[in-house]
Amino acid sequence: MTLFYLHGFASSARSSKATYFAGKLRELGIELHTPDLNEPDFSTLTISRMVDQVGKAIEGLSGPIVLIGSSLGAFVAVQVALKHPARVDRMVLLAPALDFGPSTGSGPSRAESRDGGNRMRSLGDTGIEEWKRTGKLDVFHYAYGRILPVHYELYADARRHNCLDAALAMPIQVFQGRRDDAVDPDVVERWSRARPNVELHMLDDDHQLGASVGFIWEEMRRFLDL
Repeated sequence: MTLFYLHGFASSARSSKATYFAGKLRELGIELHTPDLNEPDFSTLTISRMVDQVGKAIEGLSGPIVLIGSSLGAFVAVQVALKHPARVDRMVLLAPALDFGPSTGSGPSRAESRDGGNRMRSLGDTGIEEWKRTGKLDVFHYAYGRILPVHYELYADARRHNCLDAALAMPIQVFQGRRDDAVDPDVVERWSRARPNVELHMLDDDHQLGASVGFIWEEMRRFLDL
């Protein structure tokens, strides 16, 4: 099988979890493919672009595909699996931003939640309208270490994709921190428990899942029969 790691929003293919899992897999003689979803330009990022990028990466490959998605990368993984159900054999979702999209209430005009998650939640209606009016939103990019703009099309395009109602048949493993302040743990838990093909692990951890990577690796290794 071929394994892909899809990083989160304003993160990169060299994130701490991607590096950790790549090292562990390398010890087993397995390459972890880590596409940079920021390419070709972070400001024009959309869900559709990321889904197409991953789809093209798996086109020329034979054998089963495993998608490991972190935060917004998990949202993308689900969309790829919906588009290529015959190719995606299994998925591992880490703090998945399944409800990436709008929320109610007021909030700041700059999204700053760590590692993406559902940064849109903090914007509120006022922030969304300002984003639409100006056409861009300033976010801190943790991989690049600076504030960068992202176009409103990210939000508009995200609304055209639905993970919450996704019907997927392949085995899925989910890891979610109970202290996550970027992704709603209750949403992830309800989504997972409603699907008999999902193996859910609720962890005493935050959005980064940094304290749980060792446990996640061991469970992932079992789940993927590595």
